[in-house]
Amino acid sequence: MPDGSRNDGVPLRVLSYNVHGQRDDTAALAAVVRAAAPDVVIVQEGPRRFRWRQKSAWLAESLGMVVAAGGLPALGNLLLTNLRVRVDRTWCQRFPLTPGRHLRGAAYAECAVHGARFVVAGSHLSTDPAERPSQAVLFKQELDAVRLPLVVGADLNENSAGAAWRTVADGLTDTAVAADRADRFTYSCGDPRTRIDGIFVDPRMTVVDYDVLDTPQTRRASDHFPVLVDLLLPTTE
Repeated sequence: MPDGSRNDGVPLRVLSYNVHGQRDDTAALAAVVRAAAPDVVIVQEGPRRFRWRQKSAWLAESLGMVVAAGGLPALGNLLLTNLRVRVDRTWCQRFPLTPGRHLRGAAYAECAVHGARFVVAGSHLSTDPAERPSQAVLFKQELDAVRLPLVVGADLNENSAGAAWRTVADGLTDTAVAADRADRFTYSCGDPRTRIDGIFVDPRMTVVDYDVLDTPQTRRASDHFPVLVDLLLPTTE
């Protein structure tokens, strides 16, 4: 990834990754992310309980990144960046708790890199099909309030045929579709059968490349494959 800007935009590499609570091969996880060399990592199932700040910092360091936003306030959604990215503002969102279900939320960071400003957002929606659509609506309401170009990474726990997926994707570019690679499954590593992890971006951005990293290391690192995209951001400064 070039470090400077180009005439047609500013390059940004983004990785979205459900890390399965770091319950798998953490050395493989670190190797995968470091080899991909992203500017931004959108983490699902990151630290969210006891000593979450230290655990988030340890995870970021192992991946060669720094913590931007999230953790416990976002219920395990964590945004990491490299030092190329400046983080100007962060905030978190929590979805209402359905009794007996898992509390979930989202993380947001307003960032800048080489004259381009953008907001990165990450979420992990419910496994419950009855609860998931309302969470998607709340997530989308927060996304729609953002005026800067958006980069959204999420484990939506359903594929593109689902109502929650359609809600989140509305008005944004599905990077897999833009790259003609929507047939690349993201879950599960043991039995790849569906695409429930996505990166969605502002239509003002150009999708340069898209990949689902299916390697022996990624199969050891988590139960989800990571999604990697190369983007060109519009210059806004």
